[in-house]
Amino acid sequence: METYLWITSVWGVYLGLAVFVLGMGWRIYQWTTTPKSRVRLGMFPKPRTKAGRFGKMLKDTFIAPHSAAIEPRMWFFAMLFHVAALAAFVGHLRILGEYPILPELLGGEHAMNNFAAYAGSIAGTLMLVGVVYWIARRTFGPYKNLSVPEDYLLLALLFGVIIMGDHLRFVYGGYIHADTYQEWFKSLLAFAPAFPEKLLVGNVGWSLGTHMLFTDLFLLYFPFSKLVHTIGSFSANLVRSE
Repeated sequence: METYLWITSVWGVYLGLAVFVLGMGWRIYQWTTTPKSRVRLGMFPKPRTKAGRFGKMLKDTFIAPHSAAIEPRMWFFAMLFHVAALAAFVGHLRILGEYPILPELLGGEHAMNNFAAYAGSIAGTLMLVGVVYWIARRTFGPYKNLSVPEDYLLLALLFGVIIMGDHLRFVYGGYIHADTYQEWFKSLLAFAPAFPEKLLVGNVGWSLGTHMLFTDLFLLYFPFSKLVHTIGSFSANLVRSE
């Protein structure tokens, strides 16, 4: 098991982050060096002021009113997933260090762990609901004929990340908390990888390793996939508001 953890949760993390950062850096370089069109690409109606255009860009990026008007069911599940994913990301920041005030407001470390357990469980469940809906939509709905293998690959990677993250939360969340994962992740940041004893007992290491395996693969593929639109949507929506 320890060998599996080293492959997926040490070397895989370094490789995944390196490819992700370099790949996204190259993508951003390509976007910024692409010659600007001489023709205005803004869509009517468009705001007259720069502040209005910036506000429209934020609304189109984070609320997506056009998608809500065209396909409200898909928009609902997309918003459900993205809000839950944001909450999960904020929760995962605990592996970098504890939030300075929140544990005190909640009544101590034990209360903080209970809050994280409930919040993480809800976020993980909602993310899983969103991905299952997308899989069903592409497998059984009219979009089946429009789907390509990449669509299923991306959904499979997301499903793997989420289902194993939920497994860690629901099965081991009662006795393995953020401090254990902090110890592991901070050792990665210090380039002195080490695994706490709790991660080497029982089957928790296999669960963490598999969660990280899907995460590594997702990071490796992200800069070259259609999901890169999550970054490019800012500039695309700004162009539409010009």
